[in-house]
Amino acid sequence: MNYPNLFTPLDLGFTVLENRMVMGSMHTGLEDRPDQYDRLARFFSERVRGGGPGLVVTGGISPNGEGQLAENSGKLDSRTECARHRQVTRAVHENGGKICLQILHAGRYGHHNRIVSASPIRARISQHVPHELSGREIRTQITDFSRCAVLAQEAGYDGVEIMGSEGYFINQFLCKRTNRRKDEWGGSGGNRMRLALEISRSVREAAGKDFIVIFRISVADLVEEGSDWTEIATLARSLEAVGITMFNCGIGWHEARIPTISSSVPPGVFGGAAAKLRKKVSVPVIATNRINTPGQAEQLLGTGACDLVSLARPFLADPRFVQKSRAGKAHEINACIACNQACLDRIFMGKTATCMVNPRAVNETRTHYAGVGAAKRIAVIGAGPAGMAAAAVSADRGHRVTVFEASSEIGGQFTLAREIPGKEEYQRTIDYFRAMHTRHGVSVHLNTRMTSGRIRGTEFAESFDEVILSTGVRARRIPLPGANRSLVSGYQDILSGRSTAGSNTIIIGAGGIAFDVAAYLCGNTLKDREKWFTFWGVDPDFERPGSLTAPEPFTPPRQVRMLQRKEGPPGRTLGKTTGWAHRLQLRKQGVEILTGAGCLQIEEDGIWVDHQGTHRFLPADSIIVCIGQEPENNLYGCLRSIFSEGSVHLVGGASNAVGLDAQIAIAQGWDTGSKI
Repeated sequence: MNYPNLFTPLDLGFTVLENRMVMGSMHTGLEDRPDQYDRLARFFSERVRGGGPGLVVTGGISPNGEGQLAENSGKLDSRTECARHRQVTRAVHENGGKICLQILHAGRYGHHNRIVSASPIRARISQHVPHELSGREIRTQITDFSRCAVLAQEAGYDGVEIMGSEGYFINQFLCKRTNRRKDEWGGSGGNRMRLALEISRSVREAAGKDFIVIFRISVADLVEEGSDWTEIATLARSLEAVGITMFNCGIGWHEARIPTISSSVPPGVFGGAAAKLRKKVSVPVIATNRINTPGQAEQLLGTGACDLVSLARPFLADPRFVQKSRAGKAHEINACIACNQACLDRIFMGKTATCMVNPRAVNETRTHYAGVGAAKRIAVIGAGPAGMAAAAVSADRGHRVTVFEASSEIGGQFTLAREIPGKEEYQRTIDYFRAMHTRHGVSVHLNTRMTSGRIRGTEFAESFDEVILSTGVRARRIPLPGANRSLVSGYQDILSGRSTAGSNTIIIGAGGIAFDVAAYLCGNTLKDREKWFTFWGVDPDFERPGSLTAPEPFTPPRQVRMLQRKEGPPGRTLGKTTGWAHRLQLRKQGVEILTGAGCLQIEEDGIWVDHQGTHRFLPADSIIVCIGQEPENNLYGCLRSIFSEGSVHLVGGASNAVGLDAQIAIAQGWDTGSKI
């Protein structure tokens, strides 16, 4: 077996987990929609069918109304709500899996006016000040947790996970940052941990001994006035004494200014925190955060850092993650690339989640395809994200697919994205589609640029029944005097290595591509674990309060300035859950962003701008244009004149470059390939 530790069963005494993988809790949005639990059941069942993760944990479900994440988010506080949960547990059990319900009380993180907490301190990410609970009201909250656990048991769950980290309700009592109380629930470390202990004791007593009780413990708060290691270890040993089955390691509060799960975070960087906790307790410990491959998981287990590994988003990207790992087909796993675009970003906008690299995720009852009775001959022109997906899905259904790609490899814009520090894992998506093309017999012709003359002058029309045009985008040129000077480059030239930036570089634009180019120019200095810790100010030993330490200053390899034409905060179009980290990282790296800067004219040694009403000359030896993209679809008219109506399909950037991102491109390619 390729991963002996990963597939070793874990005997909990009253039940056995078949392997060491936990499908960690992640909100899909379906938990908040009572009429969508059939979709949630299908989502989980597809992942456990045929030998999936040893244990699944649901998205957060609140134990009462005060603890809800939002006004109508999921809760379980009455028997009438058990019926829809039974759809989920039945589906998981029928497919051989085990599942725990995560009990999540939002505390001051709730987005409604009924929120409660240890002290009346408003969270930066909430508009409401929480009500400070009285001692009697705290006892009521404890009872609600145990009632929720009993209801989960009645609904068929194999256990519960008590959310005690990420800055939610229990975590708010644990830390001085949010607990200013002077009574038995605040002040000393022993008093501040009282709520966590009472809830856990109450849940265990109510649910009985043959029931999984996971406590998600914060091993690194990553905020000021967070818990230090002595407090964390004391809490863990006390929780073990009241009957916790296992610990899941939580990393960072939602209001922390340190990224924890985005692509810029080195894989497995927080494994040391799990290893540290494992030395203090005798029950199993689950490692979390940025564990994306079976190899990474196996390594953590093999070094004794943990007893289990939690992977959440990787199960969005590929529902057959475990099954492929067991079969020795890790190269066929559709890897999570930690982009957050279609999962967390959508959740924080009140939408249901899905996955950029797997549009079928959370849409299992709605988005699928069947094999074809009569195979067609399909040409795919362009093998960027949309073309790669269209070819893979078409061929999987049984069509005979031929890909024509002008460059020396497939991938399109992803071959540029992988050059961005922190986005190296985009290569995994290219590798996945290459594996799918091989598996399904796609014929790929590289270094083959299709032209109108080539299409008209050959037997192209006779060779194919339908064509998918996915030639992508080209960088938009800037209509500015001096734009043709030698110091001016497009972002594609810089990222591909065709052009090199100088020591004093100006980027025209402040959108997502401009931020990526700025990160590229600052150098790939944060990939190393130790450098990442020192840059962000994280204590690598996880000893200090909040696991924080003073960050080391960053010495930029060059001067970089970005010009944003509009007034207002830069980077408004960046992802909701990652944009803040991009902005903060560039600021720490010394990148200057000028807002309200309209470009006037480019000279040999710089550029004239109208900066907030004043003409300024900015010296530079390199100017990089990042002002958007245009469709590259000049073959469309030619193809339409040759092929019958409805036989030519435009996807991705070739269809519409405005507002295009990889999520849309892959979804369009997938959709087109599923319908031909």
